[in-house]
Amino acid sequence: VQLTESGGGSVQIGGSLTLSCIGSGNMGILETMAYYRQSPGKQRELVASITLDRVTQYADSVRGRFAITRDNPKNLIVLQMNNLKPEDTAVYYCKADELWDRATSFYKYFWGQGTQVTVSS
Repeated sequence: VQLTESGGGSVQIGGSLTLSCIGSGNMGILETMAYYRQSPGKQRELVASITLDRVTQYADSVRGRFAITRDNPKNLIVLQMNNLKPEDTAVYYCKADELWDRATSFYKYFWGQGTQVTVSS
């Protein structure tokens, strides 16, 4: 599975950006896809996730400002980020959980290459 990310860049405080991530290659079921982010000196953290059934989860810090959507046939997720703040500055990574064996709940995990988001005044 290869995850290809696009979007990101620099924006002023209060602006918007859109990130996209598409999975390709010989893959099975990508049950959950998500965006994580990591800023210097901090641990990587979950930003938003979405399941095949489009159940979503958000970090408290982005709830109400970010929205994650999914196109299942394309294995595509889109993260719409609005009202961006300086603390949103980070490298954003796409992650996919590929189901290998439902009986044993065995998954393989894949990461995108990361894309920089910078929010400044």
